[in-house]
Amino acid sequence: MTTLGQRDRRPEALGSLSVLPDETICVLLEYLAPRDIAHLACVSSVMYILCNEEPLWMSLCLRRAKGPLDYKGSWKKTTLHLEGVAPENEAYKRPLHFDGFNSLYLYKRFYRCNTSLDGFSFDDGNVERRRDISLDEFSKEYDAKKPVLLSGLADSWPASNTWTVDQLVEKYGEVPFRISQRSPNKISMKFKDYISYMKLQRDEDPLYVFDDKFGDAAPELLKDYSVPHLFQEDWFEILDKESRPPYRWLIVGPERSGASWHVDPALTSAWNTLLCGRKRWALYPPGKVPLGVTVHVNEDDGDVSIDTPSSLQWWLDYYPLLADEDKPIECTLLAGETIYVPSGWWHCILNLEPTVAVTQNFVNKENFGYVCLDMAPGYHHKGVCRAGLLALDDGNSEDSENETHDEDDNTLSYSDLTRKEKRTRMNGGTGTEKHKENANGLSKRYNMWKNGFSYDIDFLASFLDKERDHYNFPWSMGNSVGQREMRAWLSKLWVLKPEMRELIWKGACIALNAEKWLRCLEEVCTFHNLPSVTEEEKLPVGTGSNPVYLFSDYAIKLFVEGGLEQSMYGLGTELEFYDILGRADSPLKSHIPDVLASGILFFENGSYKVVPWDGKRIPDIISSSNVDFDASMLNSEFPFGIWNKTLREHRNQGKPAPDSFGTLSSHVWPYIITKRCKGKIFAQLRDDLTWNDAQNLASFLGQQLRNLHLLPYPPVTCPELLNVNAVHEELNIPAEWKVFVDALSQKKKDVTSRLENWGNPIPRALMNSIDEYIPDEFFVDLLNVFKDTNGGDEIKPCTWIHSDVMDDNIHMEPYADDSVDGQQKSWRPSHILDFSDLSIGDPIYDLIPIYLDVFRGDTDLFKKLLESYGLPLIRSRSPENVTTKSTDSSTRKKVLRPSYRTMCYCILHEENVLGAMFSIWDELRTAESWEQVEQTVWNLLNNY
Repeated sequence: MTTLGQRDRRPEALGSLSVLPDETICVLLEYLAPRDIAHLACVSSVMYILCNEEPLWMSLCLRRAKGPLDYKGSWKKTTLHLEGVAPENEAYKRPLHFDGFNSLYLYKRFYRCNTSLDGFSFDDGNVERRRDISLDEFSKEYDAKKPVLLSGLADSWPASNTWTVDQLVEKYGEVPFRISQRSPNKISMKFKDYISYMKLQRDEDPLYVFDDKFGDAAPELLKDYSVPHLFQEDWFEILDKESRPPYRWLIVGPERSGASWHVDPALTSAWNTLLCGRKRWALYPPGKVPLGVTVHVNEDDGDVSIDTPSSLQWWLDYYPLLADEDKPIECTLLAGETIYVPSGWWHCILNLEPTVAVTQNFVNKENFGYVCLDMAPGYHHKGVCRAGLLALDDGNSEDSENETHDEDDNTLSYSDLTRKEKRTRMNGGTGTEKHKENANGLSKRYNMWKNGFSYDIDFLASFLDKERDHYNFPWSMGNSVGQREMRAWLSKLWVLKPEMRELIWKGACIALNAEKWLRCLEEVCTFHNLPSVTEEEKLPVGTGSNPVYLFSDYAIKLFVEGGLEQSMYGLGTELEFYDILGRADSPLKSHIPDVLASGILFFENGSYKVVPWDGKRIPDIISSSNVDFDASMLNSEFPFGIWNKTLREHRNQGKPAPDSFGTLSSHVWPYIITKRCKGKIFAQLRDDLTWNDAQNLASFLGQQLRNLHLLPYPPVTCPELLNVNAVHEELNIPAEWKVFVDALSQKKKDVTSRLENWGNPIPRALMNSIDEYIPDEFFVDLLNVFKDTNGGDEIKPCTWIHSDVMDDNIHMEPYADDSVDGQQKSWRPSHILDFSDLSIGDPIYDLIPIYLDVFRGDTDLFKKLLESYGLPLIRSRSPENVTTKSTDSSTRKKVLRPSYRTMCYCILHEENVLGAMFSIWDELRTAESWEQVEQTVWNLLNNY
């Protein structure tokens, strides 16, 4: 709106863009590079105004910043500094001013950036306040039920007196802390620089110290506080440090900063203690989506994302619109006070002045079921947990009119709407009456908001897709822990908390579909006349991708990962390998569990049935399906063996493998029964082994890799593999090498997007130089390394590759070590497990998981393994012996360098091995070239 007699310069200055709202234009500008923004600022007066907005430059800066950030007094200056633009003479940098342009959107944002909260009036709120509460009282009245504000818990902490901004900056000014901001990158600032920024900034949503690694950066801070007695039960404590999800944070923020609306990860509960300043809290009970917030749940993996205004914007723009009965539960947290937030509760925090706080999330027996539910695959139940009955689409037009389904991005959106919030909907009515005792009006609001929605674990679990489980379906990237860690967690809880097994079993049924797999196990046991599984043995063990059971003298593995077709090839390849192993009379046979039986379990006409299968035919249940099998399968001794498995993988390079068995996949499962090994897997013993035990393990693995890589493999029988075109079809190279190299070439095509999706802390310079480090000539030269150049054997033979020798696939047995005083109980390796992921290719591939996962970068153990291995990694006397059409002799030489080849395999690997590398060697995060990474991690191979 312009003043009378003043022309509106917007239409002329923006041209065709004038039809767009200012908000839309500002959003679009964020997608441009800083130099493009600078050029666009010269186009017109309005573009000059829009392109010089500080919030725009803040967004541009945070998208580019990585690691330590040095704020230069304004976001534009800071961004230009990151871009390497030298500061100009101040005389030429006076801002221009234009009349005739007014923007309500820019004005409101300017107001939020510059307002002070001193004049805002906040009452004490209506969250119940308690002091000197006992653990029993807390458990009965509040734990996993309702929030409570607690006094006195921090009275004895040193932090109560020392955690002020001035004292912290004096002691930890040079320490970098992590910053929380809507940015894809991990940003940190030295604390003194952050405090300087905090005093200078005029941001709507200021940077916020929110550091889950503060105990590593400044260990002394951990001595300044202790977990209050009410919250000391934390079931995540049994996880290794590397596996445990973030759970504690140091929080420092200025006035106007805060946390926008969210539900804590994994539906954990939390406590938050304020040491200085004032925080305004707003909370809604589970299932009540705050006004202005939208929940998105991905249909494929259940990943949850939330669109929400900043904390300050919500309080200014949305809170005034709420009727009294729709307002959140509120309180002002003062220094020395602690607030408890139960599982699943929405909360939003606004700092009324500079604050310092510490918070921790935890899992206990009260919220354990909710945590398991949040980890369970699928999407429907995750929408219900966060959006309540708004997540349900029952076909009723009134209920569904405000729910949107965007088929393009495969996302469900559940928006909050006042009329729907007030409507009463009953779904069983269970679980709400237990909250009627709440004080301060909480009962009225809590039940009204629930509208029949019961935040009860049995009710919520009813929305699970029972056909989805951890062993079959994609894992949500937003989950707090990975699939392996989740299974390990449940297994450890099962062993360490026998008194809680009923609850743990319930959680395993929610998260792993454990009840279904136990029924399958019982059918297999009945068919083979095996003893019944006891109560202690009914939970799957280990961290693998298929249910494995240990009971009596037996181990049973059900193949379910990836669907039926992948499972058939997994077991078929393993059975073919065992057959060759026996015929070759390899020493490796003594270190593979004895196979007792194998077969197919299926559900048909309301009952389970079992048929034996040794891998040498196509089972009737499969052959009777409407699947056209290749002639190569019908003519193979092992139709689901290694080469037909390789052919399937080759056909599906670069895209998800379809399951051609269709509906069979949901009720047919292959299985194998082996003799149970004595002892434990290495993953359970890692921290208990002596150095002598570890060296023996390294020697053992070297010997068994040698035996594996010397084992013959069946000749290629698939015509498509014999004729595969891998880079150069005219080269006379064995088909197995062409297939291996062709698979690497295919992985190269999407390597950048794959690495970015994994979210590794890989420097941008490295990401941009992958093509330079692994040029297309690499694949040509790699093939030439294997070419028959002298009329004899190829320079380096192809081998079986286990590809998955990790800490949960190595078995160890106890023994009395007489060399140790007192005959200390020690452990020695006995078996290697799980050969369903077998492939054929370069044996160097098998070194990668052992060095990174088993040895975790220990060079002494790796050298011990190589001494025991004893086979050449590359059989070439000199680079001149390699014939190649490549004109790049440097690439030709590099291909013959074991460290280079291994590094290339790591970059192109189907698993996130780079994530392991960057977590083991912190110095890689500042590496400037892949050659530097290669030399740091793999250089020792060049001296082998």
